[in-house]
Amino acid sequence: MDLFFKINETINRFVWGPVMIVLLMGTGLFFTLRSHGLQFRRFGYIMKEKVGRLFTGGAGKDIADGAVSPFQALTTALAGTIGTGNIVGVATAITTGGPGAIFWMWISAVVGMMTKYAEIVLSVHFRERNSKNEWRGGPMYYIERGLNLKWLATIFAAFAFCATLGTGNLTQINAIATSMKSTFHIPPLVTGIVVAVLIAVVILGGVKRIGSISEKVVPFMSLFYVMGAIAVLFINRAALVPSLALIFRSAFTPTAAVGGFLGAGVMKAIQMGMARGIFSNEAGLGTAPIAHAAADTEQPVEQGMWGVFEVFMDTILVCTCTALIILTSGLWSSGIDGANLTMAAFSQALPHVGAFIITISLFFFALSTMLGWSYYGEKCFEYLFGERFVNVYRIAFVLVTVLGSVVELRVVWAVSDTLNGLMAIPNLIGLLGLSGVVLRLTKGYFGEKM
Repeated sequence: MDLFFKINETINRFVWGPVMIVLLMGTGLFFTLRSHGLQFRRFGYIMKEKVGRLFTGGAGKDIADGAVSPFQALTTALAGTIGTGNIVGVATAITTGGPGAIFWMWISAVVGMMTKYAEIVLSVHFRERNSKNEWRGGPMYYIERGLNLKWLATIFAAFAFCATLGTGNLTQINAIATSMKSTFHIPPLVTGIVVAVLIAVVILGGVKRIGSISEKVVPFMSLFYVMGAIAVLFINRAALVPSLALIFRSAFTPTAAVGGFLGAGVMKAIQMGMARGIFSNEAGLGTAPIAHAAADTEQPVEQGMWGVFEVFMDTILVCTCTALIILTSGLWSSGIDGANLTMAAFSQALPHVGAFIITISLFFFALSTMLGWSYYGEKCFEYLFGERFVNVYRIAFVLVTVLGSVVELRVVWAVSDTLNGLMAIPNLIGLLGLSGVVLRLTKGYFGEKM
């Protein structure tokens, strides 16, 4: 096991080192500058046109065969996005990188809005139908069809397929099992078996069933968690401004050791903020556009605007709520980590009720993430091995769910971080290589001034 950790750590240092940070930030910044800050200038329009549907649904027209509604595509992507990263990942970022990690998480989100926008635009533009007349798309298709680089598309699909079993499954079920044991004393293996059965029932119905479930669960779980967070922050309001000041101060100066916190330098804050931010909002990973490719829409840019909202919702809203709750509680330096830290922070302000809120939120967050990522993995597996072997992947995903409930957390997170970084590399190459297509489609929709 020690050898495994050394090998993984070596790879991780490369994929989340300075080169990856520059590539991730640089790609988002590139699209931001080339689009003249589209995510800022059109933010009001995006909120007006899109955000209302999060709570009103996407009803209004018949959906074509082999597709889901644009709203269902969004909620499927959000289901894959809003997960343990918002609860466990934020806590880990703070306890490892210090409060300053949250600032870099925000920065990654601001530029990441345009990265995800570009991913979705390309995914819808280059998608194709399979033999069942279902839409399929994502980085593997825009890399192959747009850049004519089949080998690079295959590399992405392979990394993404592996990541769906790690990031999209192991980390999620592990978090559910841990919280269920802590709050309700349910054995992790029992939780794993129950969740595996639920996952199997849904994913066997394909993207339409996943979309149908997601459009109902995502608005509920988002509102439930945010309302609970607002209640806690109101109780801790006296510590709100000092906590914000601590975030900005720690972003540019090393955080000293205090309590159970061992201290962290600025580079560690940047690394953890970026890694956990990307783990949470997935901008640059290339996963969410796989779901958006299934949308019943003829306009790539309109679907791409959902990507801006997606990152805002996930990181700027939900992750920030979690971060401020942890910091205002003062428990961030206590030595507690992961879901237990977030749960302790909630419980401090809302005794008994706080643990219940986190456990229920974590259950729905992680379960919905598993559903979304199961679809990503299925499409990557289909790209690699063909449609007839899709059920092999579904069975494997369900079995890994049971295994993940009893795996050590440290192993799960270490591998997931590495897989996320490896998956991002071919996707970002594809985005930069096809940037001209994104800008052309954007100008065609908004006009020369975009």
